[in-house]
Amino acid sequence: MLDPALPLVDANAEQLIQVFMALMINAADAMEHEGTITVRTRAGSSPHEQIIAEVIDEGPGIAGADLPKIFDPFFTTKAPGRGTGLGLSICYGIITDHGGRIEVDSAVGAGSTFRIFLTAMPAT
Repeated sequence: MLDPALPLVDANAEQLIQVFMALMINAADAMEHEGTITVRTRAGSSPHEQIIAEVIDEGPGIAGADLPKIFDPFFTTKAPGRGTGLGLSICYGIITDHGGRIEVDSAVGAGSTFRIFLTAMPAT
């Protein structure tokens, strides 16, 4: 569900594509290729959170002890050889470089929601 009425974001398109691809690949890996990945956008509730984009999966969720570390470079819960632990760290850097933030809601057995907050371009 993408909201077509959202304002534009002053952003590097390739970098945002990289973020969304990484989040969707992680979601697919977590679900072992079974389940639904939902991408949705909506308006935020403040000037610094004008645009919210979410990537939601039906995977196994992330353990509470791991949540504070998921954006750290080289941290991974994947089996050896299945990832470097850089994807979410790079996503975090890209989003913060765009003046936004990224956060996650997750619980074991309930899937994960990665939420990106971005500021819209000023109106001309």
